[in-house]
Amino acid sequence: MKKDLLLLPNLLSLSRIVFLPVLVFFALQGNLLAFTISYAIIGSTDAFDGFIARRFNMVSELGKMLDSIADLVFYLSTAWFIYLLYQSYLMPNMTLLIVFFCLLGLSFIVSYITCGKPILMHTTVLRFNAVMIYALVVFSYFFDTTYFIAFILFVFFIGFIEEMVIFIKFGAVDPDTPTIFTLLRSKEYKER
Repeated sequence: MKKDLLLLPNLLSLSRIVFLPVLVFFALQGNLLAFTISYAIIGSTDAFDGFIARRFNMVSELGKMLDSIADLVFYLSTAWFIYLLYQSYLMPNMTLLIVFFCLLGLSFIVSYITCGKPILMHTTVLRFNAVMIYALVVFSYFFDTTYFIAFILFVFFIGFIEEMVIFIKFGAVDPDTPTIFTLLRSKEYKER
């Protein structure tokens, strides 16, 4: 376990949590340029951890768990950053944001009931949204992203609903399963 923790992909996942105070500092100082640059650098570790893990065969259960925790912490804090720094873009989307948090909580409840533990999937839709969230923060420095926030929240709704259907229909599956259609086409499902 300690050996797995020291793998580069796992260290990259942890860095999103460890360096979060840097983002908080710049956000509270109102230093938008420093915040945006730091966010871009720290957020990019989300792409590199998975790529390196798959490319160099460093995938581990610990790594999947660390990546999920880091994603959850980083992207929930991103909602706070957007609220703090770009409130005028977020406020028209508050109802959608409340629905987002309800669906996120419900997906954890459904996974806990059906799988015995809370799981955050990395489906294609949710990975796509991670990239959009990353772009959102950077774009918000340059543009009004009110409509982009709404679009991201709607895509999250689709991702969380797919995730819950996966839990209900298939139970515990690999969190990196791309889509429900992948599971429906799988040999294991067809043999049932």
